Amino acid sequence: MKSIYKLSLVALAVIGLSACNQEEKATNASTNVELTTEAQKEAYSVGASIGRYMSGHIKEQEELGLPVDRTLIVTGFTNGLNDQLKLTEEEMQTILQGLDKKLNDKRTEQAKAIAAKNLEDGKKFLEENKAKPGVVTTESGLQYEVLTPGSGDKPAAEDTVEVDYVGTLLDGTEFDSSYKRGQSAKFPLNRVIPGWTEGVQLMPVGAKYKFVIPSELAYGERDNGTIPPNSTLIFEVELKSIEKAQPAAAAEPAKK
Repeated sequence: MKSIYKLSLVALAVIGLSACNQEEKATNASTNVELTTEAQKEAYSVGASIGRYMSGHIKEQEELGLPVDRTLIVTGFTNGLNDQLKLTEEEMQTILQGLDKKLNDKRTEQAKAIAAKNLEDGKKFLEENKAKPGVVTTESGLQYEVLTPGSGDKPAAEDTVEVDYVGTLLDGTEFDSSYKRGQSAKFPLNRVIPGWTEGVQLMPVGAKYKFVIPSELAYGERDNGTIPPNSTLIFEVELKSIEKAQPAAAAEPAKK
């Protein structure tokens, strides 16, 4: 789509909003549109693809509290198609840049509010959870509970471990699961988040533990998409096997 139309993000949003408005004000003629020829299907696909692609941006703009006059959007879209603009290109560029800035400012404001709430929610959850029977809190603040004891070896931080796990947010939202992928995860233990590095070292092979990982031992203030900033994370982890790290080769003596 980008190779056909060179438009700014906000300009694409305008097109997407107009497409949404068409659904609200559909007439019998538009709902019974003919899509029999290849050219008709191509034209329809261009509009529908842009509208679908931009639907998320449209929803975000409204959720950020920036109202949209859909009637004027449709008017502007029609004027643009007919080359009957009411504003100059320079004026529109300045306005669209201003809108981009408003959206970015709103996103930053919203992200700070979410991060602050997640931090407080995490502290409250950890405080309540540590009082539950069977929950152990380490010096770092990591909390764990033994769901199934194991009898095998325990890994060192340099070892590679094979695990099955499921990860959720405090509200129960699942953001990752090796079970759903149908494949165990295998990785060096010292190359994951600190909460995992510390926690899995406590586990013997064959054990299943539940970890509650404070945000500072997880991803901190980073927003990973499915994991919002300052999130306290809950993992249920099964340790399947350990691959011991190979000792570093001794340095050869210098030749004389």
